[in-house]
Amino acid sequence: MLKSAFEEAFSDLLRFCFSNADDIFDMEKDLEFLDKELSELFPELEKRGGNLFVDMLVKAFLKSGKEEWILIHIEIQRNNDKQFAERMFQYWYRIYDRYKVDITALAIFTGSNNQRRPDHFYKSFLGTEIYYRYNIYHVLDHSEAALLEMNNPFALIVLAAQKALLAGKVPEKELNRQRLLVAKALIRSKKYDHARINRFLYFLKQFVHIENPGINRNFDKQIDKLTGKQNAMGIIETIKKIEREDAFEKGIEKGLERGIEKGIEKGIEKGIEEGKAEVVANLISAEKFTISEIANFANVSESFVRRIKKRQKK
Repeated sequence: MLKSAFEEAFSDLLRFCFSNADDIFDMEKDLEFLDKELSELFPELEKRGGNLFVDMLVKAFLKSGKEEWILIHIEIQRNNDKQFAERMFQYWYRIYDRYKVDITALAIFTGSNNQRRPDHFYKSFLGTEIYYRYNIYHVLDHSEAALLEMNNPFALIVLAAQKALLAGKVPEKELNRQRLLVAKALIRSKKYDHARINRFLYFLKQFVHIENPGINRNFDKQIDKLTGKQNAMGIIETIKKIEREDAFEKGIEKGLERGIEKGIEKGIEKGIEEGKAEVVANLISAEKFTISEIANFANVSESFVRRIKKRQKK
């Protein structure tokens, strides 16, 4: 969930973490998320279960007279890990060995205030030394007031991460009040279209999760008042019922039909893959879903979705 939000607002993440981002990066060019390449470089992550860490490898272009690009490696780390700094160094040298390009690395910590935040790796033996330093940021580095004053959507994702740390520590009514504070900041800014607001609210309600259905209904009613909607089902139900239903059903129908045809002609396995590709293509064309949501709907990997999206652009 957090990774999807980072992908959605990645350009804003760059501006948040690098004050001169617009002078460094060519924001007009598409970013490329290299999940497949990352898993190929680190197959051991999958062998030991995968999602201990949330890692992102992104290709971004620089502003220059020629085609230059760098790799931005981001670690999203919640727990304390004694090998964290060493692993950051391993990521650097494996990526550099494969691509031979400039790399900037950023570790974003999302744990409690006393979470360890290593910012370098150092190794020395018999006159041989290695010192590797990388960028770090903790979601508690900025105060709530400072985040609310920022003219950057990523600041609200950071604020949501702060509120998520309150889960289990405060009553759910208070957690909902804090969650609503983030939603109000987004809506009252009047800077985002309906689709982006809906996607952010969906992320917020899932990420700052509350079990009590009554509290969730109250949240939806408050959102309705802020947005001027008369909607009894609530924001998440609306998204699922109205905005996604048509595109998803059409995607499934066309995808399965295409899959059956391909299955007969070229074999069931290949036909199923073609069917999933058709489903993914239709959901991408709807322009209402994140890559993560499409992958979840179609039961495919995020890298598969990006491959189809890239194919559509050609």
